Amino acid sequence: MEALDAVVRTDRAQIIAHLARLLGDLEKADDVFQAALATAFEAWSSAGVPAKPGAWLMRTAHNRALDELRRARRAQALAPAPDDEAQPAVDEGELYPDDRLRLVFTCCHPSLAPEAQVALTLRLVCGLETPQVARAFVVTEATIQQRIVRAKRLLRESRVPFEVPEPEQLPARLASVLRVVHQVFNEGYTAASLELQAEALRLGELVVELMPEQPEARGLLALMRLQASRGPARLDARGALVLLEEQDRAKWDRSLIETGLDALRIAESFGAPGPYQLQAHIAACHARAARWDDTDWRRIAALYEALEAVEPSAIVALNRSVAVAMVDGPAAGLQLLERGAAVAALAGYYLLPATRADFLRRLGRTEDAAREYQKALGLTANPHEREFLERRLKELAVGSSRLPTSQNLSR
Repeated sequence: MEALDAVVRTDRAQIIAHLARLLGDLEKADDVFQAALATAFEAWSSAGVPAKPGAWLMRTAHNRALDELRRARRAQALAPAPDDEAQPAVDEGELYPDDRLRLVFTCCHPSLAPEAQVALTLRLVCGLETPQVARAFVVTEATIQQRIVRAKRLLRESRVPFEVPEPEQLPARLASVLRVVHQVFNEGYTAASLELQAEALRLGELVVELMPEQPEARGLLALMRLQASRGPARLDARGALVLLEEQDRAKWDRSLIETGLDALRIAESFGAPGPYQLQAHIAACHARAARWDDTDWRRIAALYEALEAVEPSAIVALNRSVAVAMVDGPAAGLQLLERGAAVAALAGYYLLPATRADFLRRLGRTEDAAREYQKALGLTANPHEREFLERRLKELAVGSSRLPTSQNLSR
């Protein structure tokens, strides 16, 4: 049902956060939410969609949670459950942003492994489906499902309180929280989902409000704003991906660019830049360039080198090879890529063969490039990515002389 899907996209995080605060258990909160969805589907199919579907679903889930509390108390022979009036009231005009932030920090509890923290938050708080979470981690769906189940069980057995930690405890969880927010944004950016991007931006703003003295929180907010500014120009009228080189920069959101640059300036004032600030500086290089030809690729390559030094990863190595190719040519980029860690670490990630294909095409090795594009097609189900790769294969087939840049840095 389209109406129900829309409510899930917009209100899921707030409702589950509210239920988790009420029940004190993430797994129960998720179960109650799923039951409320089933009730909504049945009721709306017969009686129609209510005037305020989000509030309807919140109220239904809230009441189910109260029923769960009553049953639990009766089963344990405890004192009678309090009346509804004694429980937190459901304000139909509220979206519970504080509850959502509490839920993020709970999922990022230090008792969980970093990968479990992020996977659990992406699934429960942000509503990403298991395949989406698996794609974000470049692992199998079964692996992600196991991480989520174990994480929920550990939080329940450890009786982790549903609350924002004390101020002195916040820094220990910040890195995981920022990683979660960044993953949400990346998923939204890849899928061209404005809802997910908006969710990530709002979470980033909440973290900055909570921890205004943390430069990396501001650095991430700057990065997301700068990348989100390209949204209006990233897809053409047919919904096809438009590379950065080809985008109409007049369509970029100047307000997001300015607020992103402002956040970056504040982050810089705190001292040595961290990984998110370095990525924000890379995004700022693109934002400041009036035309593609004005892009300062030499600075971008240097920033990626600095980023790889402070936070080495296969993705950073991949991006650095693209920047080097823009400065020193595709042969230099291909050589850097092949000798780096990205080849082994990203064997199942479509951008590895897609980037290699771009280098090969620019070197005139058409047949080799076509084979790499075919490999990339077999590794992605994203319709925007598939359309782009298929378009590149067609251009190779007709002997196009146009030289593309890697889509990894050109979206």
